[in-house]
Amino acid sequence: MTADLMRRSWPRGWPGMEHNLLAPYFAAGLELMADTVTTHKRPPFAIDSVRIGNRDVPVTETPVLSTPFGTLLRFSKDLARKQPKVLLVAPMSGHFATLLRGTVRTLLLDHDVYITDWHNARDIPLDDGKFGFDEYIEHVIQFLEHLGPEAHVVAVCQPAVAVLAAVAVMAQHDNRAQPRTMTLMAGPIDTRLSPTKVNVLAKEKPIEWFEKNLIGRVPPRYPGAKRRVYPGFMQLTAFMAMNLDRHARAHLSQWENLAKGDDEKAQLHRAFYEEYNAVMDLPAEFYLETVERVFQTHDLPLGKMTYKGELVNPGAIRRTALFTVEGEHDDICAIGQTMAALDLCSGIGPDKKRYHLQTGVGHYGVFNGRRWANEIYPKVREFIQVNA
Repeated sequence: MTADLMRRSWPRGWPGMEHNLLAPYFAAGLELMADTVTTHKRPPFAIDSVRIGNRDVPVTETPVLSTPFGTLLRFSKDLARKQPKVLLVAPMSGHFATLLRGTVRTLLLDHDVYITDWHNARDIPLDDGKFGFDEYIEHVIQFLEHLGPEAHVVAVCQPAVAVLAAVAVMAQHDNRAQPRTMTLMAGPIDTRLSPTKVNVLAKEKPIEWFEKNLIGRVPPRYPGAKRRVYPGFMQLTAFMAMNLDRHARAHLSQWENLAKGDDEKAQLHRAFYEEYNAVMDLPAEFYLETVERVFQTHDLPLGKMTYKGELVNPGAIRRTALFTVEGEHDDICAIGQTMAALDLCSGIGPDKKRYHLQTGVGHYGVFNGRRWANEIYPKVREFIQVNA
């Protein structure tokens, strides 16, 4: 806040500094500090239109189903032709679903896109009950049922496990809303394979340590007062610590961009960190159960995962085609961890399974950026079209 006030008063409130050669660098430092403040406010998706063919098609955000913990949000387009319905399942990992803005924008070119817009736990009253791993699976099933039997589902990162479990449960109960295709992108299906730093850290301590040291209660001034949560700023700190050198280099480059007046590069950096620093608190039950069931006891790959007391059997999936995507340099979900889903889903024929390893990308690049748009997305689009 102090840096922001100083920046706003510059240079008018600093007599004699207008012609100082170091002044641009000082001002750049103030702006950089002001832009790195965390916020708990969900940024807008801000997708007003997409270019389809030779015209810009308006896009409208429409909430179509809502629970205390999440909203099924549709990006409506006024098109004469019908496009495949796609449910994009966003991670609940400390950031808002808007982190997938680029993923949504690209999918909109050829699909009727819906997304799981998870709510910040600090804003959910305690009376609305708990939200654990089973409730996450339940929401995925409920949202797919709303879309109907011709839908497709795409899971990015963390929700890959819950989405695979949801589709398995639907298959076990012959649910008519089973999706036509399931695309799992950079998800921790089996973290025993090529464990990353994230996987190792998750197993270094017992689950009791995580509960004692990382869980807090929402302060009284928020609607979710007294709810037990894993604070979003702690997740952000962990992410930053994993790639401290990379973030330091990025901020140093931004300082130079600001001082030199390179507005284009500065805005790209600012847009990324505005999104990256917008954090949400997670329900404690969901966080702890995810750490334990996905990263410590490996319930899904070991055949031990349950949903509301019922054993989850990925081998029951037969009608849903499966596509797994991984990144060559992913330091969060390593090569092989997502591909493991292909073996678990033994009931899906080989003609309905596909795997893609994208060279030259890390975790974020699997679902955002140039290579996602130009190299990965065309394969996802073709897979959906073939199995529509």
